[in-house]
Amino acid sequence: MNREQKRQMQRQGQAGPDGAPQNRRAQATATQRRPAKQRAGIRQFFREVREELRQVSWPTRKELINYTSITLFVLLVMIGLIYGLNIGFGKFVVFLFSK
Repeated sequence: MNREQKRQMQRQGQAGPDGAPQNRRAQATATQRRPAKQRAGIRQFFREVREELRQVSWPTRKELINYTSITLFVLLVMIGLIYGLNIGFGKFVVFLFSK
């Protein structure tokens, strides 16, 4: 084990100050002593969700129509491209195996 690995283990709490690895039992008891996090109630959850949704920058109707039309156009172009390549490669493979 090199110096970098020892320093990394010390930062993560897996090694003691002298660089020797700590045993797993000491790590397990250290994690057990941490206080448990309190969970939020269902009311608080929905209240926070509503607050976050108020901060969202929603698009206007014109922007939404514009984004939707661009997405559909690109989708149709990609469908056509993939369909054309599929037909082309299919005919090429049939041509190769027909001889």
